[in-house]
Amino acid sequence: MQLTTFTLGGVCMNTLALLNRATATLRRKHYSLRTEKSYLRWIQQYLNYNHHRDPEEMGSKELETFLNHLALDRKVAASTQNQALSAILFLYRQVLQNTQIDLTVNSLRAKKPKRLPTVLSKLEVNKLLACIRGTNKLKAQLLYGGGLRLMECLRLRVKDIDFHQRQIIVRDGKGFKDRITMLPDQTHKALEYHLIDVHLQHALDLDRGYGKVHLPYALSIKYPNAESEWSWQWVFPSHRLSKDPRTGVIRRHHTNPSTTQKAIRNAARMAKIPKHVTPHTLRHSFATHILENGYDIRTVQELLGHKDVKTTMIYTHVLNRGGLAVRSPLDG
Repeated sequence: MQLTTFTLGGVCMNTLALLNRATATLRRKHYSLRTEKSYLRWIQQYLNYNHHRDPEEMGSKELETFLNHLALDRKVAASTQNQALSAILFLYRQVLQNTQIDLTVNSLRAKKPKRLPTVLSKLEVNKLLACIRGTNKLKAQLLYGGGLRLMECLRLRVKDIDFHQRQIIVRDGKGFKDRITMLPDQTHKALEYHLIDVHLQHALDLDRGYGKVHLPYALSIKYPNAESEWSWQWVFPSHRLSKDPRTGVIRRHHTNPSTTQKAIRNAARMAKIPKHVTPHTLRHSFATHILENGYDIRTVQELLGHKDVKTTMIYTHVLNRGGLAVRSPLDG
């Protein structure tokens, strides 16, 4: 990393110091580790592209040039360009706390293309699940059976599974919102057996001096024993202990999302499903099949955790098969 020095607010700083300051701000505001890494990467690229100039000496011109570079030279997707913009806005508004610089963000935001989601038929879902084994099958069943996002599934804790009420409590979903969705009956027995194995692993970790899980916010301070308690452990813990990149503590994190992504991709190939299938495809399929079963759009909105019902409405378009339900004249 180039450590170019510049003066910021009368204080001599370098790129590393600014990134450290951004890191502290991200953690103070409880952004996820994935968002933290992404924002820091974009902030560094923005500074690199502008030859490590003082960010407060730059503005809309430099920002527009950088975003155009991403779109025209690197040909990034609209969502990637918007993510870069969000990171740079975070730098100015939250880290530097400078609201005086005109960044003219409204004219720079790239428009995402409107695409219908890929949806599997119920038969295709059954064929897909039949080609997955072990813990990944259980994850896939929860993605489809409860309409979970992949990271929501991986971040489930033992206390979030309610077998008696047959429900899953999704904590800190997209937009930092909690919600409740159903726990499929077909997963009960497999999930119970899985949790027995996880509990045994947790007991072994405690005996070896580990067994403490990461807790959100300041709960580890408020409840000092909670991080060792069974109820707070991950439902899908990693097979290996690893060092927490934020604290340096050796602990067991949840499983890596790439493991499930690869398993579902391979299963789709084995099942000979001629569609681009990802974990999120199961969530799309859940929403579509729930609507097919006659449930109203507001119910589906709550189960998916959508802020705006317009987001949920896209699945009504998927239901309208064959040219928006119009019968072809070729068919008489």
